[in-house]
Amino acid sequence: MICFMFPGQPMARTDLPASDPLFLDMAACCQKASGFNPLADDGGTSALNESVKLQLYGVTMSLYRHELLLRQYGRPDLIAEHSLGIYPALAACGSISSRDALEMTGRIGLCLATMGAVREYALGSVIGLTIDPLESIVTRNSVFIANRNTSHHFLLAGERDNVRAATLEAEAAGAFSVGLFPCDAPLHTPLVAEISADLRRIVADYSFREPSVPLVEHIGQKELSAGDMPAFLVDELCRPVFWEQTCRTLRARGVQRFLEAGHGMALTKFNRWIDSQS
Repeated sequence: MICFMFPGQPMARTDLPASDPLFLDMAACCQKASGFNPLADDGGTSALNESVKLQLYGVTMSLYRHELLLRQYGRPDLIAEHSLGIYPALAACGSISSRDALEMTGRIGLCLATMGAVREYALGSVIGLTIDPLESIVTRNSVFIANRNTSHHFLLAGERDNVRAATLEAEAAGAFSVGLFPCDAPLHTPLVAEISADLRRIVADYSFREPSVPLVEHIGQKELSAGDMPAFLVDELCRPVFWEQTCRTLRARGVQRFLEAGHGMALTKFNRWIDSQS
């Protein structure tokens, strides 16, 4: 079995396949849907900050790479998503159009950005600790574990000063790598619930079809139906990403090959670590 994986937001807009006509088409679709062209950061994008642009670039790249994978491997047996990878994953499984995936990404990104206008948030990466000591650290510092990528790779989210304190404590406790990154909103934490009504109003503007390829979500590792999608799109922003459990569940279902549709190879690297610990 083959699974196509859709990663979340990239950290930078790099390695643009600017000479590929297929990517040019995807970039044009992004511009029509959101006002932002990943190939030319100009005109009509004053309302979009860099985080939203990165989100739109990430979805554009995922849609592009999905088309390349389809041409090489045909339709996959399963689709999996990580964080904001849910939007191109919905397009890939046929539930929404590529344009709707890009438009929704931009609208939700702008909604999330309103949180950053009130408080300063950050993400913190912690590599090398296990879950037990890290849970104590995040509780003491009033932050949250947003991504459980592997048994030793986590992403924290919350108010910036608190996340910084938590990463420093994690480093002192034995983490061999920590990092601090600015963000608009504390994604995948209960803090996002304060804008959940606004998020629901955005999602309500879209119609969802039943997936033509099973789409496995990253919280409970269940297949999403069309009826599940509106609630999930809001819920997943308020709850953690359980990637390690998702990878193990897909392996148990018979997936032999994972192919990443997006910028970079982050999920592929996570899977290698997870498989090495099995």
